[in-house]
Amino acid sequence: MRDKWKGAGKVTQQEIIESLLQFINQETSTEEEFNEHALMLFAYQYENNLPYRTYCMQKGKTARTVKTWRDIPAVPINAFKELTLSCVSPEQAERVFMTSGTTRGVRGKHYHPTLSVYDHSMIVNFRKRFMKERDKIKMGILFPTEEHMPNSSLAHYLALAVNVFGTEDSHYLVDRDGLNMDRLLAELEQAEQSGEPYALLGASFSFVHVFEELAKRGKTFRLPEGSRILDTGGFKNQSREMDLDEFYDTLSAYLGVPRRECINMYGMTELSTQFYDDGNETVPSVKSGPHWIRTRVIHPLTGEEMPKGKRGVLVHCDLGNFNSVTTILTEDMGVETDGGFLLLGRVQGAEAKGCSMAVEEFIRAAKGTSE
Repeated sequence: MRDKWKGAGKVTQQEIIESLLQFINQETSTEEEFNEHALMLFAYQYENNLPYRTYCMQKGKTARTVKTWRDIPAVPINAFKELTLSCVSPEQAERVFMTSGTTRGVRGKHYHPTLSVYDHSMIVNFRKRFMKERDKIKMGILFPTEEHMPNSSLAHYLALAVNVFGTEDSHYLVDRDGLNMDRLLAELEQAEQSGEPYALLGASFSFVHVFEELAKRGKTFRLPEGSRILDTGGFKNQSREMDLDEFYDTLSAYLGVPRRECINMYGMTELSTQFYDDGNETVPSVKSGPHWIRTRVIHPLTGEEMPKGKRGVLVHCDLGNFNSVTTILTEDMGVETDGGFLLLGRVQGAEAKGCSMAVEEFIRAAKGTSE
């Protein structure tokens, strides 16, 4: 693919977008095809994203020397809170997704000049991993609308889910006053009586509030066969945490949906593509993504790739991230397995120190300072 662009001058944003949309539409891709797209995007981002180019140059990585997607310099995820990582002026963004606040109140920003790639990535992936054989299903959404949270990538993701795949009688079940429990109870009772499959989607901590309310009211349900659950986000920054086994046992007990139909989505504001598991009969479950995102597991201090089965920090290369940076060093621990990876929680101790050092290195380089 890079040969396709040689001699044609600089690649335009529109050419990048058209190429990515076609690539996402493929059923799968080879290592060579993924590599060609990743290198094309790296060259584009190296040319147009100044803080990233400065960082790459300081590490001795250029569009000429990087030969594989595995060699593309990874940006620490917290750099999105410190610098503007965009190939276009922020004012040109159709949408800006922001991370939740930190103790310092600083929010990471991910700029999207157009949502066409993000939306297509979500729709193609969601259809295959969550909808499976169904075109539509009645949905209940346990999260605020986009109008209430315009800078939330999860609000946009769930709006896409309900607008594209939800039946006309699908509903949001969270409003400005919080969880609308009466509406939820009516939805669950109607689904149970009708025999029509029902899907409940939302943030993981929203389900904990549902459990507490159902317990207070002494209610349990057995949703029809084909019903399914999607949770995402875990319990970070929440007052109550639950063990994964306890969480999915409770989901199944209160709603009557088998754990194999309780799907967890792993995503982040700084990515444009999501990972899913195939249910949670056993935890931790294997997470995997579509063919346009790939994951490495590295040692947090040396950056070396860890052998399969050995824990390290996850690095994702997401071709959906055409405007920011494709390759992100997360603060999530994981292990590569057959068919994907296991998510083992947030970095701690030495691993956390390694990630913090990476953030400091990136910011010093991008701002042109040194120790």
